[in-house]
This record gives sequence, structure tokens and C-alpha cells, in this order.
Amino acid sequence: MIRVGLVSDTHGWWDEEVEEFFAECDTLLHAGDIGTLALADRIAAFRPLVAVYGNIDGADVRSVYPKEQVVELEGLRIYMTHIGGWPRHYAPGIARRLADVRPGLFVAGHSHILRVMHDAAREVLYINPGAYGRTGFHTLRTAIRLEIDQGVPRNLEVLNLAR
Repeated sequence: MIRVGLVSDTHGWWDEEVEEFFAECDTLLHAGDIGTLALADRIAAFRPLVAVYGNIDGADVRSVYPKEQVVELEGLRIYMTHIGGWPRHYAPGIARRLADVRPGLFVAGHSHILRVMHDAAREVLYINPGAYGRTGFHTLRTAIRLEIDQGVPRNLEVLNLAR
């Protein structure tokens, strides 16, 4: 069993509250719009980090983190990209990537809207952890943590904080 934290759209913001929420996580997944390479380095120093760049990330972040990641954690294949849409409303090319990669979990950011949905047609759990940063239209800063046990995501918890 592994504990995983999911975050997106930090836009340069990271604080002790999110570190407390992720304190027992073994690894963190960041679905883009990190904000700065210095912040990515801070997060990676806190917990092992798997990240993708987002549309606001500059060349420095893009030189270290790719547009998409495919990782396997505890038997669960995870596909992550920043701009992914959501089930029945995927961004261009995402449905094809999901068919090619065949993940059990698809993580995307960008919308600043926390969503957890099952896409039965593609047999994939979709998660957008919302936005943790302080910029954007969202009214809550959100993050997610969950456990992965023998390829099955379990015990999903949401952090909701005022912006």
C-alpha cells in the first residue's frame, strides 16, 4: 500500500497546511501550473514528486517536467497531464491517449474545479484535484490524498481551505 497526494494549479503557492495534509504521503503527483522551478524543488524536497508542466509554467519548469507522465504505483497505471478535460468532455487528443495508455487513473488539472468521476466507457477513474494556489476564480484551495493498494485507489480524502 502506498499513500499518494494529488495537487494542481499551485501557481507558486505552497504552505504548511498542505504539507500537514500530505505528511503521511509517500509520493506526490502535481498536475501542472506549478508556478516556479523553485517551488517544484521545494515540493520535491518535501516528498518524492511526479509532475507535469502546465500552461502558466515557464521554460525552466518545462525543461525539468514533461507535458505528460505515465507512472505505475502499487500496480495502478496513472496517466497525468495538465489540460485533460473530463469524461465526455476530454481535451483534444486525450481520449486517444487514454486508449493507448489504458490507465486505471487519469489525473488532470487546469480547470481549478475539483472533480472525481468514473469513466465507465474507458474503465478509468478521473481525478482533478482542483487548485491549491491563491490565484484564479476558485473560492477554495483543494488537494486530494488517497491510498493505492494492489492497484486499487481507496480512502480518498479532500482538503478544502479558503482561498
